[in-house]
Amino acid sequence: MLGGVTMLPATSSSTRWRERFASPSVHWLALLGLCAAYLQGGLQKAWDIPGAIAETAHFGLSPAGPVTFAVIVLELGASLAILTGRGRWVGALLLAAFTLAATFMANRFWAVPAADRFGVTNAFFEHLGLVGGFLLVAWHDLRDRVAPFSSSAGY
Repeated sequence: MLGGVTMLPATSSSTRWRERFASPSVHWLALLGLCAAYLQGGLQKAWDIPGAIAETAHFGLSPAGPVTFAVIVLELGASLAILTGRGRWVGALLLAAFTLAATFMANRFWAVPAADRFGVTNAFFEHLGLVGGFLLVAWHDLRDRVAPFSSSAGY
């Protein structure tokens, strides 16, 4: 209080923008974006089982039918766990592990001819970025469960 007038904290436009951006809906949209390829991939495989089994066999995984079924369940189930928040950290770690394994299987840039290396190298490192994103989702979820009221300053 100053001279009988209560001073309210100044609210800058950047503060309002940060408050809007840090909303639960933006958080959920970010999670949806991270899971989008897995939702699309799982649905595409489910709609084209013969094509999905052929893709699995192409990468030398057998028995291709059961592996394909497991991949569909993993992509859709883990994505739903992340989006609903039920077992979010488990879904995120599963998709991180799956993505890392698939990246080393499908994007072996060191083993392709030089003419094809550019795109495969980019795909390899983009997928490592997805792995990092899923690890960050798991980290935040576990941290929030351990200390939901603690300060996260510096993180």
